[in-house]
Amino acid sequence: MNAGIRGAATLSVGVIACALALFPLASWAQSTTTAPTSAEIQGLIDAHNTQIAELDKEIAQYQVQLDAVGTKKKSLQNDLNELNLLLKKSAASIASTKSKISSTQLQIKQLAQGIAVKQSSIDIDAAGLAESFRQMNESDETSLAVQVLASDDIADTWREMDSYQTLQGAINEQIAKLAEEKQSLAEVKKKTEEKRAELLAQQNTLVAQQGSLNAQKKAQSDLLAQTKSQESAYQAILAQKIAGKTAFEAALNDLKEQYLQNVDPSQILTARRGILKWPLDKIRLTQTFGQSDFAKSGAYNGKGHNGIDMGAPIGTPVKAALSGTVWATGNTDLYKGCYSAGKWIMIKHLNGLSTLYGHLSQISVVQGQSVATGQIIGNVGATGYATGPHLHLSVYVTAVTKILTFGEATKRTSACSRATIPITPPAGFLNPMAYLP
Repeated sequence: MNAGIRGAATLSVGVIACALALFPLASWAQSTTTAPTSAEIQGLIDAHNTQIAELDKEIAQYQVQLDAVGTKKKSLQNDLNELNLLLKKSAASIASTKSKISSTQLQIKQLAQGIAVKQSSIDIDAAGLAESFRQMNESDETSLAVQVLASDDIADTWREMDSYQTLQGAINEQIAKLAEEKQSLAEVKKKTEEKRAELLAQQNTLVAQQGSLNAQKKAQSDLLAQTKSQESAYQAILAQKIAGKTAFEAALNDLKEQYLQNVDPSQILTARRGILKWPLDKIRLTQTFGQSDFAKSGAYNGKGHNGIDMGAPIGTPVKAALSGTVWATGNTDLYKGCYSAGKWIMIKHLNGLSTLYGHLSQISVVQGQSVATGQIIGNVGATGYATGPHLHLSVYVTAVTKILTFGEATKRTSACSRATIPITPPAGFLNPMAYLP
C-alpha cells in the first residue's frame, strides 16, 4: 500500500475522532471554569427572589391595613394612619422593585456568561472543522482511481475509503451541530435584549414610585403643619374645602352658561364599551357620572358630577385610557383657595374625545407629548378638592372644549383667576362608563 495513502487514511481517522470528541471536550473545559460562577450567580438570584417574596408579603399586609383604614370615618388620625401606611407600602414596593432590578441584572449576567461559553465552543468547533476540511482537501488531491491502482491491497484501500466517508459524515454532523449552536446563541441574545428592556421598564416604574413617595411625605408634612395635630383644625380644613368647592362649582356653572352651545351629534363618538381602557389596574368606583348620591346631596350646585371617581392609594400609576396627544396639564393647587382638580392632565384623542385625569400627586407627561394606550402618565393623589386619594376621570367632546384660565373665561377676579382649566358646555361632558370596558 502506498505510504502516503496509508498516512492520509490514518490521519483521517484521527481527525474523525477529534471531530467527534471536539464539542464535549470544549463544553467540559468551559464548564470547569464557569460552573462555580454560574452557581454563585444563581444563588444570588435565589436570594433576591426570596427577598422579593418577603417584600410582596409585606406589601399585601399593608394593603389589608389600608383597606381597613379606608372604611373608617374621615378624621385627622385616620388620614395620618393612611399616609403612614402608604409610606410604608411605597417603601416596600420600591425595595421590591430594586430587588427585581438586581435579580434581572444578575440574570442578564448569567445569560451573557452562557453566550460567552457558546461562542467559545463555536470558535473551537469552527477551528476543528477547518482542520477537517484541510485534511479532506489533501485526500481529495489524489483521485480514487489512482489510489486503487497504486494500492497493493484493494480491500485495505476500500477500508480507507470507508474511513474517508465516515469523516465526511462526522463533518456534516458537526456542521449541523454548529448551526444549532448559532441558533441557540441567537435565542439567548434575544432573551438578553428582552431582559434589558424589562430592566429599563422597572427602572422607570421605580422613578415614578420614588416621586410619589416624596409627594406623600410632603402631603403628610403639609397636613401636620396645617392642623398642628388638632382634629378640630382638620375638620375646619375639610369644611373650607367643601365651601370653596361649592363656590367654584357655582362660578363654573355660570361660566358654562356663558359658553353654552349646542353640540352637533356628528361631533360625538357613538357610545360603545371598550373604546377606552381603564386608567387604573384595580378599579373601585367611589362616585358615578351625573346625579350621583354625592351630587344629590347638594354638591356641584345641583348640576351633577362631570366624570367618575375611582378610589386608589396615593402613588398608584395612572395610565392613558387611549392613545393621543397631551393637550394640556395644570395644577390648581398653585393658587391658594382654588379647590378644583388639583394636578390634572388632559389628553386629546383622534376619535373626537378628550380625557381628563384629576387630583394627581404627580404628572409624568408634558404638553404636546404623544402617549400610547396604557402608558403611565402620572400617579393618583389627593390634590385639589379631594377628601381622600382618588382619580377623577372625565370624557369631553373635543370640538366644543377649550383650555382657558378661569379669569379669561369669567372676566372676574377670584382665587382661581390664573388657574388653567378645560371649559366645555354641559353637553360637552360624556359619561365615561359608556366608553369604558
